[in-house]
Amino acid sequence: MRILITGTTGQVGGALLAILWDKHEVIAPPRPTFDFSAPQSLGYTLNKFAPDLIINPAAYTAVDRAEEEPELAFKINRDAPRFIAHWAAARNVPLIHFSTDYVFNGKCDQPSLENSPADPLSVYGRSKLAGEDAIREAAGPHLIVRTSWVYAARGSNFLRTIARLARERKELRIVADQVGAPTSARVIANAIEQLTAMEPCDLCHSFTKAEGVVNIVTAGETSWHGFAASIVEGLQSRNVALAVKLVLPLRTEDYPTKAKRPLNSRLDLTRVQEVFGITPPTWQEALEPELDELASEMQTTNIK
Repeated sequence: MRILITGTTGQVGGALLAILWDKHEVIAPPRPTFDFSAPQSLGYTLNKFAPDLIINPAAYTAVDRAEEEPELAFKINRDAPRFIAHWAAARNVPLIHFSTDYVFNGKCDQPSLENSPADPLSVYGRSKLAGEDAIREAAGPHLIVRTSWVYAARGSNFLRTIARLARERKELRIVADQVGAPTSARVIANAIEQLTAMEPCDLCHSFTKAEGVVNIVTAGETSWHGFAASIVEGLQSRNVALAVKLVLPLRTEDYPTKAKRPLNSRLDLTRVQEVFGITPPTWQEALEPELDELASEMQTTNIK
């Protein structure tokens, strides 16, 4: 297939590009020529390349900054996906679009189902939910992939932040009452690769069977504190020199942020297993190859 992938300088987009590059004809337009802050300009690139499938991980993801610039967040997370979805629907081109656990308020005790009531707590969450609604309204073949706590050995994310701080500080204090499943970009890309192996008609049929939305995260759960502790332990076991001695738990109320986060970010995996036959690894299993790559880098450079 000719696949257009957006946001390939990001974590998920970069992982998708790496894994799909030699299996399909991949189009990866750079941001200046495919600018989500100018949605009406996207038509030229779409018309030029006429993809058979669009995969859209590009997004405004600065959760706290979105509280200060909601117009830009909605333009990138709602208006650009709306334009892409209408272009795709008019040509019956399937669209895979990425969303987030932040569309939920996280007040329930169980993992959220795909059809659980949405109630975002932040501008970021509301903008992503608006993007989902815009794609549904376009009424073309689509699959909204909700994921959470995304990280990778490269890029800017929690894994690399903890690694850097662990080199600089003897003590880390990390929020321990927010629970979710840390999900590597590699896990997400591997799951999407399985979908792209399907024939286009079968792919669209599976989208319909999934009711247009599916959760893709790792199995199991932990807190940000538990994730941080595992990162530190994993780097130390790989002989990376760290300054940190203690990783201490912190309550959300003791670490105020501009945007509210859901306390429960767990997402149910039943649909992705039943409809697509995909069984994601545990978050601990997914962390191992990322630690291997990061440790190798840290042993030769100063991480930023």
